[in-house]
Amino acid sequence: MDSSRSQNADTALMSLEADAASARGGFACLFSSAEEYETALISERRAQGRYDQQRRLWPVVMFIGCSLLLAGSLLLLS
Repeated sequence: MDSSRSQNADTALMSLEADAASARGGFACLFSSAEEYETALISERRAQGRYDQQRRLWPVVMFIGCSLLLAGSLLLLS
């Protein structure tokens, strides 16, 4: 099930890249600006799950862990 979803997402991403390549070649483009292209590209990548929230969780966990380690060290040394 995931393979068909990722295959569809890869196909859509390749389509966007092909549109960008044809725009560079002087052909008509589906996007009127670079911002439109970037928005479409980010939307496709979000659909693939590349900007997952779990990836941004580890800095918070590391901060809490270091804070607890520092607090424990201060309590032991005082």
